[in-house]
Amino acid sequence: MANRTLGKAKMAKNDEFYTQYQDIQKEVNAYLDYDPDVFRGKTVLLPCDDPEWSNFTRFFAQNFQNLGLKKLISTSYAPEVKRRKYGLQYVLDFGDEQPTPTEVERLSMKGKIFVLNRDTNGNGVIDIDDLQWQYLEGDGDFRSDEVKQLRDEADIIVTNPPFSLFREFLKWIVDAEKKFLIIGNMNAVTYKEVFPLIMANRIWYGSSISSGDREFGVPEDYPLNAAGYRIDDKGNHYIRVKGVRWFTNLEHGRRHQPLQLMTMADNIKFSKHKEVKGREYVHYDNYDAIEVPYSDAIPSDYYDVMGVPISFVDKYCPEQFELLGITDRGNDYGLKTKEYANGEAFNANDLNRRAAFYNEEHELVATYARLLIRKKK
Repeated sequence: MANRTLGKAKMAKNDEFYTQYQDIQKEVNAYLDYDPDVFRGKTVLLPCDDPEWSNFTRFFAQNFQNLGLKKLISTSYAPEVKRRKYGLQYVLDFGDEQPTPTEVERLSMKGKIFVLNRDTNGNGVIDIDDLQWQYLEGDGDFRSDEVKQLRDEADIIVTNPPFSLFREFLKWIVDAEKKFLIIGNMNAVTYKEVFPLIMANRIWYGSSISSGDREFGVPEDYPLNAAGYRIDDKGNHYIRVKGVRWFTNLEHGRRHQPLQLMTMADNIKFSKHKEVKGREYVHYDNYDAIEVPYSDAIPSDYYDVMGVPISFVDKYCPEQFELLGITDRGNDYGLKTKEYANGEAFNANDLNRRAAFYNEEHELVATYARLLIRKKK
């Protein structure tokens, strides 16, 4: 494999968010705390990652020996294919090696592969300086046969996939029965392709993010019209994204910690939430379950079905609770007890998509998406 310097091919990308190095480090450390050998002897694949931009490659390359990796593979998507698909601008810099315009066009249609598995410079350390790269045969799309072969070779897949392709990317991993650690939006829990995997205890949230938002790097020409953004003293651009979570099937200790609960009576008496304090728990009109609007308001002495927010997955301990289903239009989990007809209710479509209950004004209202759970005895 040709050993080319990382500065030989640079491109400006504005369709990706770049995960912060410290966020990757904090998450990976949680798995090492649970199992120090989780990465030892493993081949790690980082699809959609170019070391010139990706902190994933930098982190795993710099910690190659500490993690005990066998091999690190990164792939990147071709700049010209990306430009044609998303209307982006890019620049290819070949330094002193100036190819012909035809060669530039040909190479810009190819993705890249980066491999780290040995000490190439003879300094006795395997790190990012030993990373070797060359062009792929194709454009680097993770769905290509070329990248699928790399997936099949890998033991663990780690990356921040495009949010718009999250369903497809997760299926790509699960179909190959690989271990993984990826970033996505917490609302992915409600996807019909994702919730059954969570319910079957095949995937879960990661360890280090359980609330708030996270900061991602963006290219200089990214429109900074979000509510939370900043430019640091070096001119680097960042935005904050809400509802971000790690999704994984790697074990970590936090998911086995039971949620501390109060009795139903104590919740009604002492809860910090106005929707709970001084009120009785309401029963849904279309599900045989009670509404619990906050995870910390789950009563410790109630063993029938409860509807809880999707953020409950942050607190979900499989030894303490069982997941029964999710409120849904199609009643895929057979838990719905009532269907509303048009004309019978003002907002029948919303009611049939969600759990519904009568509020204090005796109006039938729909909740947000709810997970249906039961406390184990």
